[in-house]
Amino acid sequence: MKAVYFILMILFFLGINFYVFYRLVYMLPPVVALRGIVIGVGIAVILGFFGYFFGREFLPQGLVSIMYTVSSSWIFMSIYFLIIFLILDILRIIPGVPVEAILYKNWISFAVIVGAVAVVFIYGYNKYLNKERVELDITVSKTNHLNTPLKIVALSDLHLGNSIGRDEFAGWVEMINKEQPDIVLLAGDVIDFDVRPLYDQNMAEVFKQIKSKYGIYGVMGNHEYIAGADKSTEFYEEAGIHLLRDASQLINGQFYIVGRDDHSYYGRKSIWELTDSLDKSKPIIVLDHQPHKLDEVVAHGVDLQISGHTHHGQVWPISWITNAMYEVSHGYKQKENTHFYVSSGMGLWGGKYRIGTQSEYVVISLK
Repeated sequence: MKAVYFILMILFFLGINFYVFYRLVYMLPPVVALRGIVIGVGIAVILGFFGYFFGREFLPQGLVSIMYTVSSSWIFMSIYFLIIFLILDILRIIPGVPVEAILYKNWISFAVIVGAVAVVFIYGYNKYLNKERVELDITVSKTNHLNTPLKIVALSDLHLGNSIGRDEFAGWVEMINKEQPDIVLLAGDVIDFDVRPLYDQNMAEVFKQIKSKYGIYGVMGNHEYIAGADKSTEFYEEAGIHLLRDASQLINGQFYIVGRDDHSYYGRKSIWELTDSLDKSKPIIVLDHQPHKLDEVVAHGVDLQISGHTHHGQVWPISWITNAMYEVSHGYKQKENTHFYVSSGMGLWGGKYRIGTQSEYVVISLK
């Protein structure tokens, strides 16, 4: 079944690319060299996509990073070209609308459409660079209360690797340390697709520069499984991250951190198995990469759950899809006595663009 799904996705990807590049080629005047350049770009981005996924473990790291960045950026751009050309093709059925003059042999149309998409993605890149600081004050009612408010810095979806490298991550660490957190929580997908670039860039040493009173705790995301669960676990250990795989940890005798294994792992424990034996008079904080089945979390006495995974779609209109898929695809929600925050992620997958969404880190004061 997975093979069939994979093949259908590949055919869908190729179909979109054929349609978009067909429109782009015939929008240009019939100059062989110009149309050849557009066709060449199309072939390059498609080969780069397959080259990355099938060659990332043995090709030179620099080449892998280039293929990854270019091909993944094009995937997002192709969505916008697809929307534009679909609208134009639909308008063709309306009598009197001069769509043919726009779609064929028109330098101006080509320049306007390509330029408009370029402007949108320049904006999206700048939006990605400007990280949002989300501040939350959360109060829980417990008989064994915290002695002082607990300052949490929570992040998800760092996706460190071929696109997001050591220098960029070091800048994030500076942001974290300026907050002087009591504890740092990572809600999965720290790794992108492969641990190899993290070792090549010695990312573990950058993690060790994070300063917090109680340390760094994290959970597995689906990308940790894509990268290999054993390899990801080893990297977490080297980086000094306390990895909780269906496990809980009592911190300073005051509060619990419960780390759930990723939803993609078929053998993960239920929330009941993880919380039933805990002292419910103490605050319970759950890290769960994917925000599924929130009502079950509410029913088992959890005070705060922090999740990620959705990226809030990363670029519009994919955000509409994640909004439809999840009860909370981004942001804060309280259900009875349980507080939820789903982060859109500090990093992202692929090209560095945020359109209608934001890259963020969350500063929580838990009282």
